Order: sequence, then C-alpha cells, then structure tokens
Amino acid sequence: MSFKQILLLGILAICRISCPQLLLAEVVRCEIESRAPLANGQQFGPRKLVYEKLTGKLFLEVDPNHAANRRVTDLKLADSNERGMVTFWTDFCLLKPVEVAKGNRRLFYDVNNRGNKLAMGAFNDSTGNRNLADNPGNGFLMRQGYSVLWCGWNGDVRPGNDRLQIGLPIARENGEPITGHIYAEVTVNTKTFSQPFYWGNSNPYPAVSTDHRSAKLTVRRDRQSPAVEIPHDKWQFSRFENGKAVPDLKHLHLKDGFQPGLLYELIYTGINPRITGLGFAAVRDAVAFCKHAGADGKAANPLAGTVEKAYIFGISQSGRFIHHFLYDGFNTDENGRMVFDAAIPHVGGGGKGQFNYRFAQTTRHGSQHEDLLFPSDFFPFNTVPQTDPHTGRTADTFARARAKGHLPKIFFTETSTEYWCRAGSLLHTDVDGTKDADVDSNVRIYFFAGAQHGNSSSSSRGIYQNERNTLDHRPLLRALLVALDEWATTGKKPPSSDYPRIDNGTLVVLETWKKQFPVLPDSNRPRFLYTPLRLDPGPRWETLGIADNVPPKVLEPPYRTLVPAVDRDGNEVAGIALPAVSVPLATYSGWNLRGKGCGAEGMLARWSGSQWPLTRTPQERRKTGDPRRSILERYPTRAAYVARVRDSVDRLRQGRFLLAEDADRIVRKAESRNFWKE
Repeated sequence: MSFKQILLLGILAICRISCPQLLLAEVVRCEIESRAPLANGQQFGPRKLVYEKLTGKLFLEVDPNHAANRRVTDLKLADSNERGMVTFWTDFCLLKPVEVAKGNRRLFYDVNNRGNKLAMGAFNDSTGNRNLADNPGNGFLMRQGYSVLWCGWNGDVRPGNDRLQIGLPIARENGEPITGHIYAEVTVNTKTFSQPFYWGNSNPYPAVSTDHRSAKLTVRRDRQSPAVEIPHDKWQFSRFENGKAVPDLKHLHLKDGFQPGLLYELIYTGINPRITGLGFAAVRDAVAFCKHAGADGKAANPLAGTVEKAYIFGISQSGRFIHHFLYDGFNTDENGRMVFDAAIPHVGGGGKGQFNYRFAQTTRHGSQHEDLLFPSDFFPFNTVPQTDPHTGRTADTFARARAKGHLPKIFFTETSTEYWCRAGSLLHTDVDGTKDADVDSNVRIYFFAGAQHGNSSSSSRGIYQNERNTLDHRPLLRALLVALDEWATTGKKPPSSDYPRIDNGTLVVLETWKKQFPVLPDSNRPRFLYTPLRLDPGPRWETLGIADNVPPKVLEPPYRTLVPAVDRDGNEVAGIALPAVSVPLATYSGWNLRGKGCGAEGMLARWSGSQWPLTRTPQERRKTGDPRRSILERYPTRAAYVARVRDSVDRLRQGRFLLAEDADRIVRKAESRNFWKE
C-alpha cells in the first residue's frame, strides 16, 4: 500500500469519527409539516415540562453496497439515484419537550403496529383513538422526560385513520417487473362475499391479471382436514359492493360467500414486491439521525445534541419486529454505531416475522387455527446458541448483534396468551420442549401471570365462549421501563428473569395442565395450544429471502410448546403476579375459545384470554358447583382482603415490579371493594 493510500485511509477514518454525516447518507431531509403544543401546553412532572407534537416526513438514502444493508432482501434490485443510493421516505411523529434539553435525554421509539401508535396506551393509559398521540393520558412518559418517536416501517399499511406510512421502492429485475407465486389465507368471523387477500389494514400484492385461471383457491375446515378446491366459476378477483362484483386485483369474491371459521387458501401470481426490509433500515436510520445529526441544513434534527440513549418498544407484531431487527443485525448503523441501547419486545412470543423477504406479508403470524403456513416462528429461538437435533444446526437469535458488540439490554415481556397462542416457551426451552435453555446475560424474560395479550376494559364475551380477561398489566410495564433505563444508564442490575420453567414444574405439557385446571361452571377447556410447524420455503429463503416452495413444505416434527402450570384456582403459579392473581377475586387465563357463531368453534382465540369471577358466598359456590373457595371464605372482612393486597403490593415494589403511584392506585381500588356487609 502506498503512502498516499495510507494517508487517504487515515483521513477517511478521521472523517468517519468526527463528521460521519459527510460520508454516509442516512436521513437526508427532515420536513416538519406541523408543530403544535401537546395537551394545550399542559405541564408534566416535577420539572414542569411542556411538550410539543411534531409531524412530517423523513427522506432517507441507503447505500446498497454497504455491509450494514447486506441483509436487506432485494435491495440491489431497487432504482438508485445518480450517486448510487436507494431513496425512500417515511412519515414521522415526535413528542418532545419544548425545551428538549430539560428532558431526560432519552429517546423512546415505539414501533408502530400496522401503522398504529400504541405506546401512549401501554404506558400512559391513554384512551380513545389509539392513533392520536395528542392524548397524554396519565402523562407517565412525559413525566419521565422522554422524547417519543414513531415512524413508518411497514410498506403494506393502508392509509387512513392517521396510520403511519412509508414509501418503499419496488424491486425490478433488469428494469422489468418481478412476479412470483404468493400464498394467502382468508378466515372470517361472519359471512361475507369478498375479502382482501390478507388482513390487518394491509395493502396486498396485486394479482398480475383478473384472469384467475392460473390461480388456485381451496377451502378446509382446519389444518388437519383435507383441502377442497373451489371451481374457478365460483370465485374471481373482485370485491363485492352494492350487490355487484367489481374487478379488483387485491380482493377475492366468492359467489357463495366465505363461511365463518373455514380456512380459504389462495395461491396466485403477484407482481411488484416492495423492498420490505428497508423498514428495518428506516427505523435504524431515523433513530441514528435523532441521536447524532446536527440542527442545521435540510436534515435539521429537532433533537440535536440531546439524545444520550435510545430505547425501542413494540407490542405484538411490533415486538416480533424488534426481535427480527436484532436477529438480522440492524442495531448497527452505516457508520458502525450502536442504534438502540435497550429494548422491550412486548407480547411477541417466541416469534420473529415476515419483515425482510420478497413478497413479504408483514401482518401474518402463525396461530393455533389460522396462518399456520406463514413462517413467523422459526429457528433459532434462544438468546444463546442452541442446537436443533433434527437438523443439526446450531445458532442463536442474537448472533449478529453480539458479533458487532451491539446487543442492547433486552426485556422480553410475555403474558399467558403468548404461551398458549404465540409459542412463548420456545424463547427459553429447547425445540422439543424437554429442557430449559440458558438466557443471555443482557436479556431478561418476564412473564405476567394471568394476563392476556392486550388490555381489555370490557369482560364482554363477544365472539368467544368465556368472559374476556380484564387484568391490567400496564403497571408492570411502567416499573420495568424504569428498571431498564437504570440498567442502560448506570449499570444497575434489573430484577432477575421470572418465567415458568421445566425444571421446577411450572412449565408443563398440555395434558398436565388439563389435570391441574379446575372444572369450572360454564367453561370448556382448550383441546389445543399453538404448535409452530417446521416450514421449508425453499433453498433461497434464508440467503436471498425468496420463497421457492409456495406454500412452504411442512417438515416433521413440529416444534413443541409448553404452557404455564396453574394452582387449584386455575391461576398461574410462575411469573410476576399482580394482586389480582396473588390475592384473587377471579381466575385469569391467557386463552379463550371461539364460539359457535364465528365458526371454528372451540379453536383458540388469537389474542384474547378468559376470566371466571369467584362466587361471593359459600352458598353461591355450592349452588353453582364451583370448586374454588368463595370470596368470603378467603377474606372474611374487607380489612383482611386489603391487608393481603398491601402485602402483595409491597412485595412487588420491593422487587422493582411496581411503582409507588401504581401501588397506591391498586390499594385504593382494593379498599373500594364492597363484598362484605358492614
């Protein structure tokens, strides 16, 4: 190497350290379209912070030849600008203190869920339209001093209802459109005559033509039943409006109607795949921009010089997004810097998702009845190296992040629903469910006993057989965010992981659980739990993100999942138990069953749990045949009940699972109960 070459490399290294934005384009323009006070200038917390809401667009560029972008499927098939960069844009929404330097210098990034903003509901108890970031609720995130950011990542989100959008480029081969076989599944809860190819406010890939003779549509009762092909004269690519079929390349019209609960499977030729993996790059680069960019120029950063740490949070699909983001190594930006310092993938179960593949359907995830042929739950699952004895493969889900030294502090938070419906046990067991796995020292796993996938304020059965679960687990999230911040900031160790395990008998097979769960009045037990299938989309899937087997081949054996053990009341014995579970007035579960009216009766609900209130008196218990002790048998006086609740609250506070404000609220609610005749 010549002296000039060495000198040039040295200059480039210095520039990369001191002025990284000069070398690599990330966010090249930030357009603020609106700026308004949050909650009419309300003041939050002891620092009396006043917040503002900014919305607009970020314009981004990525280098298709850069190592940081190597994992983006089809990136080199995108059009590029005169400098060889691939360009795209995303909506953004930012809540920040007006005097941003007075905040806590922490960026809280909420991964939108199908375009929806969820963090304000999860931490601030905000109500109303979940996409309106204008409602600060109890103000928790604001009182803590966070700047809260959202941006688009999911290119198949339909516009409307303030859902976040992203403009992803289309992959082309030699300038020509790309086509490919696509597998779609349709399931409905009420009879209808047309449906989009897939659900979740999603924009499906269109068929290449309304001529559907090369496509195939079948129907089956469940995954174990044989598929029956539906003749081509019984369906077409159209939507049914005002009694007429209107040609539509993204909809199925079935002349006899879709029957509730049945599985309709379509294989068709689609066109123009979006470069979906750029959603990972959008999140990476938007946050890197907020952490590092300056306040001047077209890419003026509204948080310039004020972000010391960045945390990522996501619910359900968004939790799986975080898991996959780290799996694919996107926590390192183009300048080699760590993006997120800490992460909370919430209620994502054991899964990742279709977030970085050709013709990806990002909204899909496997469940006990539906979408079982979509690879959302795949090896590796563990946070440390594991071996699949059936394939001989050894891997771990965080190998890429760890190799770059950019594995953040991570809290996996799961409810009971994730063990029943989202393969949560595979996070911390072997693939056969026979032994516990180790957990990376940078990771904690917390199980919220008795809770369901999302919070519900209504116990209405809806389409399900049991009352819906109303256990509110959001106080646990607030306390854990404080603990995570302390860990990432000062190194203070968080509480130890708390989840059901095989070695102590708190994580069990379904048959064992059936023997433990009491026979309750007006209740049917589940016959199944979600068991992810081993799927083979073909030889190019893992390396190029392209499926050759459509639908994927099913290999044997399936992965084996387990569920949390329960006590004589049916409440789960492991994990973090809020007073509603440890001092029960009801039995809470993470599973529910589909009712007769919505079809597929007895199959597991995808996201809903159940609850069975205790009887008030021994006489009521005996009359109904309820095996559980009544409320008055457990707590003869209000004082006895409140004392038990206080003890439970104190234990949670000492364990750093509950904040003082939530502890006080829980005790006040207990004091207001009126089961006793004074």
